[in-house]
Amino acid sequence: MAEKYVIGIDVGTQGTKTAIFSESGKCCATAFEKSKLYRPSSGEVEENPEDQVNTAYVTIRKCMYYSGILSSEIAGIAICGQMAGIIGIGEDGKHITPYDSWLDIRCAPFITEMEGKAGGEILTKSGCAPSFNHGPKILWWKHERPEVFKQIKSFVQPGAYIAMRLCGLTAKDAFIDTSYLHFSSFANNTLKSWDAGLCERFNIDISVLPRIVSSSKIIGELTSSSADLAGLVPGIPIVAGCGDTAASFLAAGAIEEGICVDVAGTASVFAATTSSFKADVKNKILGCGQSIINNIWYPYAYINGGGMNLEWFKNEILLFQNNKVELSFEILNNLANAIKPQIDDPIFIPHLGGQVCPSHPGLRGAWINLSWSTTAPLLYRAILESVALEYCTFKNSLISLYNNYSLKELRVTGGGEKSELWNQMKADALGIKVVQIRQNEGAPLGAALLAGFGTGLFKDIDTVIGQWVEIKNEYYPDSEMHAFYNERHEKYLRTIQFLTHDNV
Repeated sequence: MAEKYVIGIDVGTQGTKTAIFSESGKCCATAFEKSKLYRPSSGEVEENPEDQVNTAYVTIRKCMYYSGILSSEIAGIAICGQMAGIIGIGEDGKHITPYDSWLDIRCAPFITEMEGKAGGEILTKSGCAPSFNHGPKILWWKHERPEVFKQIKSFVQPGAYIAMRLCGLTAKDAFIDTSYLHFSSFANNTLKSWDAGLCERFNIDISVLPRIVSSSKIIGELTSSSADLAGLVPGIPIVAGCGDTAASFLAAGAIEEGICVDVAGTASVFAATTSSFKADVKNKILGCGQSIINNIWYPYAYINGGGMNLEWFKNEILLFQNNKVELSFEILNNLANAIKPQIDDPIFIPHLGGQVCPSHPGLRGAWINLSWSTTAPLLYRAILESVALEYCTFKNSLISLYNNYSLKELRVTGGGEKSELWNQMKADALGIKVVQIRQNEGAPLGAALLAGFGTGLFKDIDTVIGQWVEIKNEYYPDSEMHAFYNERHEKYLRTIQFLTHDNV
C-alpha cells in the first residue's frame, strides 16, 4: 500500500508555515508566507483574516510543488494558530471584524473589569486569569463597536477560521477546540463547556460562542473551490487542530509528567506537563490548558512578545541608517557571548506590550541600571536574560502550585532554539537540562500529528510521537552560574515589584 502523507499548518504571528510529513515522520517539504500586521493606532494590532486564508492556500501549493507528492496521497490536514486573539464572523462564516491579535492591547480596561467582577471565578473555572485574550476582547467589541457586534454570529481563532473556509462552513458550524478554552474567560475547562453563569455576568449571549470540539475531530472536507486554490483534490478531511502553543508541546514530545517546554517564538512560552488541572489562584501567573492527550494538562505562562523584542532591538535600535549596516542575530549572539556577566549588569523588562502573566496591562518595557559603559551587546544580552529570569518566576509558581513539582528537562522549540547562548542561559538560570529537538518544524509538526490521528492514519498518537520526536543537543546547568542567576532573579523581581507598585 502506498504511503500516505499529512499536512500541518501553523498560522503564526510572523507568518504561516506549512509542512508535509510522511507516515514515518519525514518532513517532505515546508513553505512559509510572511504575515501582514496592521497597526491602525497605538496599542492596536490587527490582521486581515482573508490574508491569513490566502497564506494557507499559497503555502500548501508550494509544499505540494516542492514535494512532488500526489494530492490523492494526502490523508488529512490540520491547522494550528495564534491562541489568544479573536475574529468575529457573520452568518456566512466570513469575517466581520479583522483579526484582533493577541498583541493588541486596546482591551486593557475590560481586563480590569473582568478581574474586578469575577477574576477568581474565571481563573478557577477556565484555568487562566483575564488578560489580552478572548473575554476582554469580546467585551471590547461589544461595548466599543456595538454596531459591528450586532452583526457578529460567532467568535473564532485564526486556525478555526481557515479550517472553516477550507470546508465552506457557516457560523452555525463555528468551532473552538479544547486547547483554547483557558483563554476564553467564559468556559469551564474541566467540563469542556461554556459557563452560563459567567456569560450572564457579562451579558454575553452564549450563542455567540462557538461549539466546543476535540482537537482531533474531523470538522469537514476540503471543498472543490478550496481544493483548486490549494492545488489539492476535493474531499480531503480537515481536522479541528489546536492552538499553536499546544501543537508545539506535541512537537516537543511533552506527553508525560515532568517534561517542560520552552517555545522560543514571537511569544516566549514556558510550560510543564502534568496529570491534573490546577488553577494558579495564589500567584495568578500560570494558565492551565488541555493537551490533546487524555489526562494531560499544560500549566504555562508567557511573555507577550518575548521573541519579538529581539527583532525590535535589532531593527529599531541597532539599524544603522547612515552606512546601512545591519547586525545579524548570529553576530549579536557572538558579541553577547563574549561578555562576562556581572551581577550589576543592566536588567531588561521585556513587557513592551504589557505584562500578561500575571496581568499588569500598564507595565511596559525598560532597561534598568544603565551606565556610560553600557554597550549594545550588553543590552542585547539583557534582553535574552530577561526571558530566562521570567522563566525562573514561572518555575517557582509551578513548584508552589504543584507541591514541589519535579522538572526533568526543558525542551526548546521555535526560532530561538538556534541560539546556544540562550539555551545555556536558560539551563543555568533554571538549574535544569535544556534539550533541543532534532526536528525544527515546531507547531506544523504538532498539527500534522493531529491530522494523522484525527483521520485514523495513526491509531496510537503516543507511540507515533515517540517515533517522530528525536533529541538533538543537550545543555547542562553550571552550578556557579545558577547561583549567579538566582541573585540576578532577586534583583529582577525587586525591579518588577517597584514598577508595578506592588510594594509601594
